Amino acid sequence: MNTKPIRFLRGGKPVTLHNVPPNRTLLEVLREDLACTGTKEGCGEGDCGACTVVVGQAHAGTLRYSAINSCIRMAHSIDGMALWTVEDISGARPAPAEPAGGLAALHPAQAALVRCHGSQCGFCTPGFVMSLFGLYQNQRGAAVTREAAQHAISGNLCRCTGYRPILDAAQGMHLAGGPTGEDRSAPAQACVDEAQVLLELKRMAKVLPAPQADSAYLVPRTLARLLAARTRHPKAQLVAGCTDVGLWVTKQHLQVDHVIDLTQVRELRRVEHYRHHLAIGAAVTLTDAFAALVADRPSLEGFLNRFAGLTVRNTGTLGGNVANGSPIGDSMPLLIALGASVVLMSERGHRELRLEDLYTGYRRNVLAPDEVLAWIKVPKAVAAAAGTSAARAQGTSHLLRAYKISKRFEDDISAVCLALSLDFKHGVVQKASIGVGGMAATPMRARQTEARLVGQTWNAACAQQAAESLRAEFSPISDMRASASYRSQVIGNLLQRFWLESQGLHPVSLDHLKPGSALPLGASA
Repeated sequence: MNTKPIRFLRGGKPVTLHNVPPNRTLLEVLREDLACTGTKEGCGEGDCGACTVVVGQAHAGTLRYSAINSCIRMAHSIDGMALWTVEDISGARPAPAEPAGGLAALHPAQAALVRCHGSQCGFCTPGFVMSLFGLYQNQRGAAVTREAAQHAISGNLCRCTGYRPILDAAQGMHLAGGPTGEDRSAPAQACVDEAQVLLELKRMAKVLPAPQADSAYLVPRTLARLLAARTRHPKAQLVAGCTDVGLWVTKQHLQVDHVIDLTQVRELRRVEHYRHHLAIGAAVTLTDAFAALVADRPSLEGFLNRFAGLTVRNTGTLGGNVANGSPIGDSMPLLIALGASVVLMSERGHRELRLEDLYTGYRRNVLAPDEVLAWIKVPKAVAAAAGTSAARAQGTSHLLRAYKISKRFEDDISAVCLALSLDFKHGVVQKASIGVGGMAATPMRARQTEARLVGQTWNAACAQQAAESLRAEFSPISDMRASASYRSQVIGNLLQRFWLESQGLHPVSLDHLKPGSALPLGASA
């Protein structure tokens, strides 16, 4: 099997691996080929975070760190990147009050976990260490809030319920003497020589081997080469973040013989801002794509932060999530409600269609064998937002909400997802756009309910009728996540919740809680 060498930096030092099969995961290479057994295999599906490692890439002249799941990441995908495992990050300078060789030999993330007793059985600890390492390095050693710490470890599970000391450790990493008060005067020291790593990455980029047309794992760097590769290999497996294909490999034992990886295509790694829309490239990570959406619509932050965990969002791409077309993928109902479209490209040309028209059945779509999904175009928020003097004078307003129902609050797949975008004028619904997930074989647009809403006065009776319409519009199935009757009941209840929130009622829920806050007396989450 012909595969190109994998070249990357591990702990700042160049590594070259030869003859790595295209379906070999990064975790397998680390543990079995490089003997990096500190990185653990827990779930094998990107859920528990025991396998977390950190990759680094040059970004705007600095080094950007991303914690990722190595269990579902293909080894070839880190070609040209920097990589750190838990074995690679010790070497912080000694704090004044500590002898060399003790805690001083550890990275501040490791030392803080020791001081705060953040490890119990220890199996998950390497993953937590790496998530905190990525946080610390991106913060350049600055203090972090408890909310930021919780966000950073959202992809890590501790089965011994040790989150409180782990969060304490995260907040104390910046202190040389740790959060227990031995020495709070000096900042802790980072162990990465970023200037040297950036220099090595630049050197490596100059000597990366030329693309091989017959390689079993193709990583085109330009859109033209991607489209040419797709024309030559229409049956090859397209991958982006591999958060789903990785599952096929680890859980279904899929043997992938030929892969085209689009994550390094320069044109598709950008978020482009136009006057009326955002153009999000198919290779943009979920982390960056969601950041662009939240910058345009801040109200979406809570919903998008519940999409998997940070380690999955750092690897997965918006283009991959959309092209995959899972009926329980959270991004599609939201994008449908926002009126998003997709651009499909091949060497023959390009075409654009509404996102909801992309799908023809369960994980099936209209893509031709030589086509790739290149961009997702999302209309920007209306400039004259509700609450401005101009909007009030015209009697216009807009309301957007997205809801996710899952068994776990974080790092879980939806049973039901509902996104609603409504425009009003003098209390009458002028336009309705509703995206639904978990209710059919594909993500769907609730066209019948939209039609019922348009032209109606927005009041309790209207909301009740719309809820009943929404329940009747779909015939969901029962599965491991929820029964059909539960889904039908909940989807209508969510529309009722939307009505209550439109009237200014915000009942206490987990969505509105912050780390360290408490529920009001007598309230329930």
